[in-house]
Amino acid sequence: MKKVVHRNSTSRILGIGLALMLMFSTSLFAQDGDPAKGKQLFNANCAACHNLDRKMTGPALRGVGDKYEKQWLYDWIHNSAAMVKAGDPQAVAVFEEYNGSPMTAFPQLSEEDIDNIIAYAMEPKPEPAQPAAGAVADAGSAGGSSGFSNNVILAALVLVFGVLVVMLYLVNKTLKRIAEANGIEFEKAEKRLPIWKAFVKNQFLVLVSSIALLLIGAYFAYGYMMQVGVDQGYMPVQPIHFSHKIHAGDNKIDCKYCHSSARVSKTSGIPSLNVCMNCHKNIMEYTGEEDLANGYTKDFYTGEIQKLYKAVGWDANNQQYTGESEPVKWVRIHNLPDFVYFNHSQHVSVAGVECQKCHGPVEEMEVMYQHAPLTMGWCIECHRETDVKMDGNEYYEKIHEELSKKYGVEKLTAAQMGALECGKCHY
Repeated sequence: MKKVVHRNSTSRILGIGLALMLMFSTSLFAQDGDPAKGKQLFNANCAACHNLDRKMTGPALRGVGDKYEKQWLYDWIHNSAAMVKAGDPQAVAVFEEYNGSPMTAFPQLSEEDIDNIIAYAMEPKPEPAQPAAGAVADAGSAGGSSGFSNNVILAALVLVFGVLVVMLYLVNKTLKRIAEANGIEFEKAEKRLPIWKAFVKNQFLVLVSSIALLLIGAYFAYGYMMQVGVDQGYMPVQPIHFSHKIHAGDNKIDCKYCHSSARVSKTSGIPSLNVCMNCHKNIMEYTGEEDLANGYTKDFYTGEIQKLYKAVGWDANNQQYTGESEPVKWVRIHNLPDFVYFNHSQHVSVAGVECQKCHGPVEEMEVMYQHAPLTMGWCIECHRETDVKMDGNEYYEKIHEELSKKYGVEKLTAAQMGALECGKCHY
């Protein structure tokens, strides 16, 4: 009998099985970890020092799973300082590359959590969305058709109006011909004095009009003089665009974090750029909403952050200061006359007045402006209406007890506490 070579030999079967096993294990490794959970963990623990695609305090983490072994990443994240102290070559190299900045240890993160973070970091970088050409063309044609229809409507209205004018002219001319045919004569109007001559001859009207003009002129002159120095609504353009809406509104940053001197000083102070860099050392670009209803773009906000870096001399790529700084010439918005005394700490810390009481809804302002008139009458009205907060305020306890008996009230206003005395606000 003739021997036939078996096509599925043992070695071939083993080879195919090994290949299948490798493919299966590779797919399992690629799917190891949940990117959605990893994104949450990354934002909560890593985003302060790391960005996926840009070097910050620490290295960029996109594709970090291909650069290091998984067990090494577990050990590094759990306790990087111990690895550096033990002399691990990779750990020492990373530590020295980033100027000896120690990485915070995260022993609370499980290996599953780290797998999720790695899975998120291994996702490919998303491409920026490009508007479809068809959509742009459709939008343009829609706008054009809308404009065309409006022009047609306006032309039709003009035509109708012209036809009506011609018809009225013809009707008037026809009626005159009919009247002339019937022997009807039109009486000629008597010649009258011009209105201004009749007015000049009436001395009473001249006197009353003169008095009225003088009173009206005095009223407007007084109103104009009273507005001198009142800059309500003043909204200057600043050298660096700062959105109070994003910082105080969207990110809920307390006003007194930036204007810290308002609690202890006469003035609220202009925050130094070092205060800005507490956050923006690691926030290099705008990462808020895609669709901005205020007319600004993400690139615009990112460009303003770059202006901040230039002013403080910060090299974002090398994560270090260059020493080349520039002053920022902020434009002052709220400005009281020199003879007026106003103490922020007395209102903010002692009286517990909210910033919005004087400055308006700052958390909604894209561009800061002067909300209140800041006039003497406005301040006095506030002192007359505002009750003094006594809860936990021992500063006013004794005087409040005596004056409340004097005025026969339970709560005193700032005015009853002496806030209307001239010397309180004027030197």
